[in-house]
Amino acid sequence: MDSVSENVSALDEPLIPIRTFISASEAEIAQGALTAFGIESVLSHDDCGGLRPHLNLARGIRLMVRPDDAKRAEETLTSSGGSGIIGTFGF
Repeated sequence: MDSVSENVSALDEPLIPIRTFISASEAEIAQGALTAFGIESVLSHDDCGGLRPHLNLARGIRLMVRPDDAKRAEETLTSSGGSGIIGTFGF
């Protein structure tokens, strides 16, 4: 099973978006911060399997978590390391 399938099956309940990013790198950094604090998340985007990365500009890459983790995830992203830098990446 690939890592995407494992992530999705591990989060088989409804998810909510907490941030939207244009850059995959920024989205992955934010997801890594959540993982470091024990919060499971999934990145949701459709760029036609990487063939049309420009679609991320229009639709964005959504960082999604369980509703029960949303508040803690928001707090983690806005105050991670005390700088709040991760909270400024998304829109």
